[in-house]
Amino acid sequence: MDAGTAREDLCRFLAACYYEPGPEFVEEKLFDSMREAAGRVDPGLGASACRLGEAFVALDLESLRVDYTRLFLGPAGAPARPYGALWLGRDQVLMQDSTMDVLTLYRAGGFDLAEDFREAPDHITAELEFLYLLLFRERGARRAGDATALAEVERLRRRLLGEHLGRWAGPFTRAMHTGAHTAYYRELADLTASFVDLEVRRTALR
Repeated sequence: MDAGTAREDLCRFLAACYYEPGPEFVEEKLFDSMREAAGRVDPGLGASACRLGEAFVALDLESLRVDYTRLFLGPAGAPARPYGALWLGRDQVLMQDSTMDVLTLYRAGGFDLAEDFREAPDHITAELEFLYLLLFRERGARRAGDATALAEVERLRRRLLGEHLGRWAGPFTRAMHTGAHTAYYRELADLTASFVDLEVRRTALR
């Protein structure tokens, strides 16, 4: 696995961690795969992914689901609701201008939300999965020597990170770390923040 593939995989695995926790996380060896990918991207990320997996198996699923619900869903006053509009907008409501803008980005990048995806388009999972798609296409364009495709995918990635995910991931993950009752969600907050920051810095260098 090269570094480019590892970045794509780590992004995809992080997105999966924001679904409700279930036994499939262990059955499908999510954390083993994440640890391998993260370690190829950066040793610090690898260590963080290792702690994340250890924290998951140290707790029962019911405790993890309770923390997931309390952090992200409510019923009221959830400390880390995972929607960009709530961190970028002036009002604490969903579906603001930033939501429509990221949906326009998805369309420009040929990214379609699954029919069974019931969240707003600016949910953390959707934005991470879109970033995964852009990283995948970037690597393909470089391999093919397609300068036009590469310029377009880099433009979309700069907008995603500069106007959306890269702007709200920081305050979101800080609130998540502070509000979490389990080590698992504190570790997930830290790993997400570090990975997104790495991608923001990488984009700024280009």
